[in-house]
Amino acid sequence: MKKMKLFGTDGIRGKANHFPMTGEIAFEVGRAAAYVLKKKHGRNKILIGKDTRLSGYMLESALTSGICSIGMNVVLIGPMPTPGIAFVTRSMRVDAGIVISASHNPYDDNGIKFFSSDGFKLPDKTEEEIEKVMFSRTLEKIRPEGAEIGKAKRVDDASGRYIEFVKSTFPKGMTLEGLKIVVDCSNGSAYKITPTVLTELGAEVIAINDKPNGININADCGATHSEALQKAVLEHKANIGIAHDGDADRTLLCDENGEIIDGDKIMAICALDMKKEGNLKADTVVATVMSNIGFEIFLKRSGIKVIRTKVGDRYVVEEMLKKGCNLGGEQSGHIIFLDYNTTGDGPITALQVLSVMCRREKALSELASYIPIYPQVLVNVPVRKAKYMEDFPSIRAAIRKAEKKLENGRILVRPSGTEPKIRVMIEGDNMDYITTIAEDISAIIRKNMS
Repeated sequence: MKKMKLFGTDGIRGKANHFPMTGEIAFEVGRAAAYVLKKKHGRNKILIGKDTRLSGYMLESALTSGICSIGMNVVLIGPMPTPGIAFVTRSMRVDAGIVISASHNPYDDNGIKFFSSDGFKLPDKTEEEIEKVMFSRTLEKIRPEGAEIGKAKRVDDASGRYIEFVKSTFPKGMTLEGLKIVVDCSNGSAYKITPTVLTELGAEVIAINDKPNGININADCGATHSEALQKAVLEHKANIGIAHDGDADRTLLCDENGEIIDGDKIMAICALDMKKEGNLKADTVVATVMSNIGFEIFLKRSGIKVIRTKVGDRYVVEEMLKKGCNLGGEQSGHIIFLDYNTTGDGPITALQVLSVMCRREKALSELASYIPIYPQVLVNVPVRKAKYMEDFPSIRAAIRKAEKKLENGRILVRPSGTEPKIRVMIEGDNMDYITTIAEDISAIIRKNMS
């Protein structure tokens, strides 16, 4: 194979059945990963889970075949939220976990990402080693025979294990009795998990978009399309609405009035409660450059420090581990509670906010009302290739010109780590003005890069 860069900020991702998301590439990724991990751990197991996309069957089979051909065994757990795969990878003590998912992307995309044996994202160094092996001739003559070939087995109780784990993060002696909750499962991997967790804790649950068919994942529903959730909350007079994305590593909430509560407000609500309870380590929250400046101002006034990282939950987790923090996340709803799990966990995030509501005896709208949010505009500009914007002087000049004009606010223009898009984010105290700036910069990007 011609050498190419496969791993991005969140594994390998692309259009299913097109390079690099083909059965052939998945087979080679499986072989290379098994070779690298077998050198480190000896012959053991790699766990594979997936979301509900149709192409998951194809990629699961190809990965399994590649791994077994090198002599490692495979544990198949079927549809499972990404955080559930991280948890089961740790609890079953396998050598690595593989997630087949493109998260919030449409059903015809897919992706492959790895967790190491401790449940954290595979280090960049190991991903680079896997790529190096794939594009070398290392594996040409490695053909285990007979009893040395690996085998695969399916574990049927993985979802039950994860459900009990999620429930264990909710305070003992507390229930959700008396609460009516709408859950938008995004026709994704949490379509059984979250409704079951909430029901077993005593809530009245109305589940929507909980009938995946392989092609309806994220289709006008879930964390990226909140209209159905907002409508259902108002219709059912629910106390709260919960929306996941396709692999349920993120959660956005809807209050009883139909207002969306994003990741910034979720983090602020939980940080304030954790500080009051004496559970917020280092009195610090780790967020990304996308988090709203109002969120940061609110936390600083409450005696809580905010550290910012690049966009991507892996960078948030890295900084949390480095600084000894236990709460971090992204505005998009990837919230990491390191006391419980090693990655963004949608079901656990929902339970932590629900526990604050129960403990403080306050509605979600009241908890969120204390947190000021500056007007923010985000424009996603499709581009042909993920080129560096530094190659286009006119784009750089437009950004510098806008920064000089914008007195109270900030401008962030960056390439997406998961899609061929440039994200333009403008924040300030005047919505009309920042919208104009965002449109001007976006137009120049389209002219140069589309």
